[in-house]
Amino acid sequence: MFGLLALSSVALGSVQALASDDAAKDKAEAVKVVNGSVTVLKDFSADPNMTWYRDNITKAKAVLIIPTLVKAGFIFGGSGGTGVVLARDEATNTWKGPSFATAASVSWGFQAGGSAAQVVMMAMTDKGKDALLSNKFQAGADASVAAGPVGAGAQAATVDILQFTRTKGLFGGLSLEGSVIAVRDSLNHAYFGKPVTPVDILVKGDVRNPQADVLIKQLTAGAK
Repeated sequence: MFGLLALSSVALGSVQALASDDAAKDKAEAVKVVNGSVTVLKDFSADPNMTWYRDNITKAKAVLIIPTLVKAGFIFGGSGGTGVVLARDEATNTWKGPSFATAASVSWGFQAGGSAAQVVMMAMTDKGKDALLSNKFQAGADASVAAGPVGAGAQAATVDILQFTRTKGLFGGLSLEGSVIAVRDSLNHAYFGKPVTPVDILVKGDVRNPQADVLIKQLTAGAK
């Protein structure tokens, strides 16, 4: 009996240690994504081709920022990356977040090489905002998505979500059309220290992490 109890204690300790290690890794990843998102906002604001973006980023109802969206493949390909969602409280004109999300897609057909991109998706309608605040949605199906206007005098399409991309590589452009974007519950849990939903974070504002203050400040500043 004593041996069984001792064995059970060892097993329980091992499980707890693994869970603690996973939580630490998730928090480290979350912090890295937040820091990367700050860099993305700075890079986009400094890009001379992003005139429309700079003029309208603070008007978005919600945003999804992906520091690194990777696309690779040959015959079978795909893309993916983790980012943050922030939502604007239109009553106070303040931003709440971040909630963590991942974007993923697969594709068939001849493809070569790969690329990594910085992505900002701007929800310009309530439908687009609701999609970004949901647990999972498919871009283009649950909310319309189009490439954001680039260059002086460019005009935006009338869609729910506009996607802006800065990329290098053999793929001239990366589109999230058809991608599934889903909440990263484990990162939200690790970052805020308890289980929370996107609504808890982005609508109710029940939790906050001071580490994200610089991200919110950069987003609030917009083109400044």
